[in-house]
Amino acid sequence: MAIAQLDRFTYSYPGAASPALRNVSTRIDPGLTVVAGPSGSGKSTLLRVFNGLVPHFHGGRVSGVATVAGLDVLATPTRVLARNAGFVFQDPELQMVYATVDREVAFGLENAAIPQREIAARVSEALHEVGIEHLAGRAVRTLSGGERQRVALASALAVRPRLVVLDEPTSQLDPDGAELLLAAARRATADGRAVIVSEHRLSRLMPGADSLLVVDRGCVTEADPAAWRPVAAMPAPRLRPPGDEAWSVSGAAVGFDGVPVLEDADLAGRAGEVIALAGPNGGGKTTLLRLIAGLAAPMSGRVTRPSGRIAYLPQNPVALLHRQSVRAEVQFTIDRAGGQEGERPERILGMLGLAELADRYPRDLSSGERQRAAIAAVLPGTPQLVLLDEPTRGMDLASRSALIALVSDLRDRGAAVVIATHDEDLQAALADRVVDVAGGRVTERAPHEVPA
Repeated sequence: MAIAQLDRFTYSYPGAASPALRNVSTRIDPGLTVVAGPSGSGKSTLLRVFNGLVPHFHGGRVSGVATVAGLDVLATPTRVLARNAGFVFQDPELQMVYATVDREVAFGLENAAIPQREIAARVSEALHEVGIEHLAGRAVRTLSGGERQRVALASALAVRPRLVVLDEPTSQLDPDGAELLLAAARRATADGRAVIVSEHRLSRLMPGADSLLVVDRGCVTEADPAAWRPVAAMPAPRLRPPGDEAWSVSGAAVGFDGVPVLEDADLAGRAGEVIALAGPNGGGKTTLLRLIAGLAAPMSGRVTRPSGRIAYLPQNPVALLHRQSVRAEVQFTIDRAGGQEGERPERILGMLGLAELADRYPRDLSSGERQRAAIAAVLPGTPQLVLLDEPTRGMDLASRSALIALVSDLRDRGAAVVIATHDEDLQAALADRVVDVAGGRVTERAPHEVPA
């Protein structure tokens, strides 16, 4: 029996000229269902039907039928649907409520009126299921993006819903974290539950998938998971060798509240060089980027930077997007940076495939589109140092290829680039050097060498 079902379901956001979902008829049976498709195709909208955010929260026009666990989505309050459909959003940092991990995982249980004597056991069980027992008691603000994703999954699993929905769950996870999360998702199907995972990185998912839904311009079609084949991004050829040293970190320690995350860090980069920071979630990649950028002060040691503009992309792109349109975000950076004479937003918007979205409000875009909008907003104006934290988060293959072309252009014009990423295709395409950041240490390795 289907756990969720859509029958001739059509949905349009308020004020939209065309539907986000078009006449969708599909069923979700127990097991693992993978949802694939390009950025902006309607994947997240489809997923939000299952917990009632579409249409109850977003509003808009709707027709057709949607059911979850036998409940009519259109007639059932979201607080009731939440007990049957656990949800992990693309931006887990936006769904965190409490200051500590334990309280966050307990939040859904408290809302579901689970007896207090059961909550502690369920929290412990959920943390164990996703492999983050060691985060118990930690302050949420000190977690990496990948760690927050796993906390969000633990929160969803703790309620024991019949349907678990994961929107881009591995986008910020290291390989071990991704395997743990996906293993937890597969275990959730063992007792007859259904798990839906929307992803752009499908290599780990497809071998265990029971069904595949492909979303394109709001239309949903079924496909055979066994027929899926991976496509790798192409390396970016270099036009000229790297130049002189542009930045350095010497004997530096940096951390939170007087507790070091990294110690004795020594690293330097040259103009026209791309360095990729790899390593586990919580290992210190973001902290190192913030140190290089000047956003985190060293507890000891020394940091040098180039005299020109520094472009910094944080893990959460929403933090950058405050203006009324994507074009306005880019124009603001151009004006502040005093870039090349005659530089216009259309150039970088075109390179990133955002020309048709130039007049859209950035926060109304899909996660992958917001990511590209944030990149477009930070990279104009000829930056001398480019620092990107998980830049391919939520990106499909075409968007990743566009990013590679843009970064290689900046590199060939002399920018020093540092990218924190778990995306091995991005490392292979761009990195001159790969640096592992783990256990409080910074260790260099060759680009294609597997870490010990």
